[in-house]
Amino acid sequence: MSYVAVSAISHPGLLRERNEDSLVVGPWTLCGTVTENPQTLVFPLGTPLVVAVADGLGGHPGGDVASSLVARRMAALGPALSSEVAVRDAVNACNLAVYQAAGGEERSELSGMGTTIAGVVVRPESLLVFNVGDSQVFAASGAELRQLSVDDSPPHPPGRTTTLVTQSLGGSLTYRAVAPHVSAEPLASGDRFLICSDGLTDPVAPDVLEEILDEHEDGRAAFELWKAAIEAGGPDNITVALVRVGKE
Repeated sequence: MSYVAVSAISHPGLLRERNEDSLVVGPWTLCGTVTENPQTLVFPLGTPLVVAVADGLGGHPGGDVASSLVARRMAALGPALSSEVAVRDAVNACNLAVYQAAGGEERSELSGMGTTIAGVVVRPESLLVFNVGDSQVFAASGAELRQLSVDDSPPHPPGRTTTLVTQSLGGSLTYRAVAPHVSAEPLASGDRFLICSDGLTDPVAPDVLEEILDEHEDGRAAFELWKAAIEAGGPDNITVALVRVGKE
């Protein structure tokens, strides 16, 4: 029987007061909290399985509220995400839901809250990849990482380490439509994928990520990735999800 193993960890990092990241793995969500050790969940390969990271926008109110809302909505919609159109519609619905939860046209203490999202939907023979913002999805094959998501951010200018996001779910005082990036990838037993917030990829060099994923799998790999981000200063919230397709 084919299965999907998902190992995940989420942590505020060393410089943030709270964790504004949220995670969805099938029906399971981890919203704005901290895991001391990686958690691994195993699912049969069949019904669409959504795995995604939502990273609440820093410098805006309610980043944890926005990311939690999106994670829980995607968890509820997950089994129905069987096509690119369905994924795109779900992400657009999340965008509207964040805007409405922030008060819509009425100003509130949550006005302008927003979040990025990046994730995959695992299907029996293919993978749907989606994102809005700068959280990322990678295919991990041996010692090589290949980015599958599309960054909604310009290159860092000299001397600047923070990222400006060109589109997000919510994040403005007026409603703005988004154009989710959605694509399909073939899927085979042994394939691995990394989904993460920029709290991992900003401080940790790509060659370090590749070395860790080449040496470790599942929960141990998730722990070592988190550890590398902490050793690099842990400047932001760190959320990591590793997806592996296996066969018994």
